[in-house]
Amino acid sequence: MTMSNSFEQVDEPPSDAMTLALRRDGDTQSAQITCPASAAGGRLPKGFRGAELPLKDAFRAAIKFANDFKVPMVVHDPDGLWQAEWGTLYREDDDMEA
Repeated sequence: MTMSNSFEQVDEPPSDAMTLALRRDGDTQSAQITCPASAAGGRLPKGFRGAELPLKDAFRAAIKFANDFKVPMVVHDPDGLWQAEWGTLYREDDDMEA
C-alpha cells in the first residue's frame, strides 16, 4: 500500500510556512516558492522568494526546500493547477467552520 502525501491548500501565504504558489498566465503555467524568515525558525536570515519555475520543477524544489529547512509546506493554487500524482490537497478549515 502506497501512502500519498497531503498538502494544505491556502488562500493566502501564511507567515508560519513555506508556500508553493501555482499560477496560470494565459497559456503559461508556473510556480514560485516563498518562505518568510519567521517560518524557518532562524534557519533563514531573511525571507526567501524563488524564481518562477515550471510546475513540476517548482514542486520538486519546494519538497527539497521544506525538508532541508525543516519548514511546513502549503500550496496556493487559485487556478487549480495541482497535479494528483503529487499527492492530495486539503483545506484545514473545511470541517472547522461553524
